[in-house]
Amino acid sequence: MPYDYEKNGQAIYDESFATIRREAELSGFDQDEEQVVVRMIHAAGMVGLEKFVKFTPGMVAAARNAMENGAPIFCDARMVSGGVTRPRLPANNDVICTLHADGIHELAKEMGNTRSAAALEHWRDRLGGSIVAIGNAPTALFHLLNMLEDPDCPRPAAIIGCPVGFVGARESKDALWQDQPVPCMIVEGRLGGSAMTVAAINAIASRKE
Repeated sequence: MPYDYEKNGQAIYDESFATIRREAELSGFDQDEEQVVVRMIHAAGMVGLEKFVKFTPGMVAAARNAMENGAPIFCDARMVSGGVTRPRLPANNDVICTLHADGIHELAKEMGNTRSAAALEHWRDRLGGSIVAIGNAPTALFHLLNMLEDPDCPRPAAIIGCPVGFVGARESKDALWQDQPVPCMIVEGRLGGSAMTVAAINAIASRKE
């Protein structure tokens, strides 16, 4: 065979995480945050990502405690909800994406907004104490922040704000970081996406690497 390569899955996994910890600058994170950032770097294949990841104090603990108490996890896209490793979830938590729920297209037209934003209206009654994970749509994050301006809107336990893209992604995350309506984390700038968001969920869900 012309190519020789590592064939042991566990060895590949272990060396990947060891490489990240050798190469990434992780000194600015506490132990819980570091675990999340390492998994995000692993998902993105990008040492240096750590420079863009920010947590409010105690965010990981707040999100993990909510999960352990059975909180649902609301996701803006199927790529996020589908990537969550269910065996890692501490309480068989519901993982919910309503982007394709009945009536979303019509509701989006009525609202004059995207389907991603309209889908959040299906979360409103269950937001209290939940985890919100937004990895694709800046409009979803902006709409969530607008929803939370209403004092009667239930408050999630934590927000993972990692929408990706060139229009509104940076601005929506900057707005989340400025408002900090609940404990939250972001990836600054245009970076983000499903893989990073899923990695954050999976790391929070279980301390097992």
